[in-house]
This record gives sequence, structure tokens and C-alpha cells, in this order.
Amino acid sequence: QIQLVESGGGSVRPGGSLRLSCAASGFVFSHYLLGWVRQAPGKGLEWVSDINGGGNSAWYADSVKGRFIISRDNAKNSLYLQMNDLKPEDTAVYYCMRPDARRVLTGLRGTGTLVTVSS
Repeated sequence: QIQLVESGGGSVRPGGSLRLSCAASGFVFSHYLLGWVRQAPGKGLEWVSDINGGGNSAWYADSVKGRFIISRDNAKNSLYLQMNDLKPEDTAVYYCMRPDARRVLTGLRGTGTLVTVSS
């Protein structure tokens, strides 16, 4: 059974940082492109970032480029998202994904973790 379980969400003030984690199981982790998407309150899903199976190539939405860093540890079957200089508009439920392709919103998704950025 394939599982993606996110953790690390919480409340933070603008300018703060959070690190999200995703523990994966049920598939050969290193073989797959992985990523993060988010859904702000009252809005649709937004693609955030992807990383290739080897962890040596990553892609980011313009809205997070330069502030967020995606990484993975294939030995631990874990995916991460380091989020720095957080803004109120980053408030959303963040989902770990095994996407069907780069920059798409379709694929396998976890249950999400809530990030709230507020003063």
C-alpha cells in the first residue's frame, strides 16, 4: 500500500521558517519524481516544487523560488521542503505528491499538513 505522510506544519510569523517532511512507503522511492503542492483557504491546488529521483534536479514555482528548498533522502524514503522567509500568502495545506509528471497536480497525494503564516 502506497503511503505519503506529511509532518512539520504549524503556525509561524511572517519572515519565519518551517521544514516540512514526508515519509513515503509502498513503492521504490528513488525511482520517482516527487513534489509538493499546496491549497490555500478557498483556492485550488497550486504546484510548488518537484525534485527528480536522484535529488540532483529541482524545479520551483515563481512564487516560492529563492525562499523554498526541496530535498530528499532516498536512504530514508523521505522528502523535505525547507520554507524560509514565509509570507501570509504561503498559508495553505501542503501536500506531498508523487506526481504523474513535472509541474502537474495529478498523481498520488498525502493527507496534507497545515502551514499558517500570520502576525
